[in-house]
Amino acid sequence: MKDWYEKSFGEDYLLVYKHRDAAGAVREVRKMISWLNLPEQARVLDLCCGTGRHSLALADSGYDVTGVDLSGVLLREARKLDTKQRVTWVQADMREIPLEGHYDAVLNLFTSFGYFREDEEQRKVLREIKRMLKPGGRFIIDFMNSPHVRAHLVPESEREADGQQIIEKRIIEEHFVKKDIIIRPLGGDGEERQYHERVKLYTLEQMKRMLADSGLAVDEVYGGYDEDESYKEDTSERMIFVGHRP
Repeated sequence: MKDWYEKSFGEDYLLVYKHRDAAGAVREVRKMISWLNLPEQARVLDLCCGTGRHSLALADSGYDVTGVDLSGVLLREARKLDTKQRVTWVQADMREIPLEGHYDAVLNLFTSFGYFREDEEQRKVLREIKRMLKPGGRFIIDFMNSPHVRAHLVPESEREADGQQIIEKRIIEEHFVKKDIIIRPLGGDGEERQYHERVKLYTLEQMKRMLADSGLAVDEVYGGYDEDESYKEDTSERMIFVGHRP
C-alpha cells in the first residue's frame, strides 16, 4: 500500500497548488539569506524541493544548490523551469538521502515535515538533515504553527481552476491535521479524483525536543517571512526554526 505522500504529489498537485508563485519564493529566499548569513557560493540542500521555486531563487542568488524530492512529477517540472541547469535535482525519500554531507545549509520548507505516522520516522528526517550538514552548517525547518492551525482551521473550501472543481475538507484528528481533496471536472465529463493529506501537529516544545534529540541546535524561531517575523504562539501562521549543527 502506498502512503498518502506517494500518491498526492502528482499531476493533480500541480493543479491544486498552482497559486504558489516564483515571486513569493524570491521574497522568502531573501529573508532566509538574511537569517542564514551564508558565504558566497555556499552549498545548499533544498529538501522536499517540489517544483523548485526556492531552489531556483537560491541559485539566482549565487548558491550551489541541490534539490531533493520524492516526486518524479514535481522534479520533472523543476527541471523544465531550470532552463540553465543551475540546480542538481535528486529523487529520494527524505528519510534516506543518497548524498554525502558537507552542505553549508539544509532547507525544509512549507510544512514538508510531519508526513509520517510515527515520531521516529520524523526523527529519521532530522538525523538526515544533521548528516547532510557540515559542522557549523545551518538549517531552516519551516513548519505550520499548531496553535494557529487549531484555532483557524477551515473545515471546507471550494474553488475552480482549469475547468476543475476543487473541494478541500479538513479535520484535526489524533494530533494530525487531515485534508481530503476532491477534484471534479466541470460539466461532468471525466472521473472524480480524490486525495488525502495527513501531517502531524507538533508544538514548539515538541519540535525543539526532537531537534535537540537529533543533534541540531535551534538559534531562532520565526513566525513568518514578513517584516515583523517574530514568533507569537497565538497569532503566527508559521513556526520557522533556524539553527545549526554543533
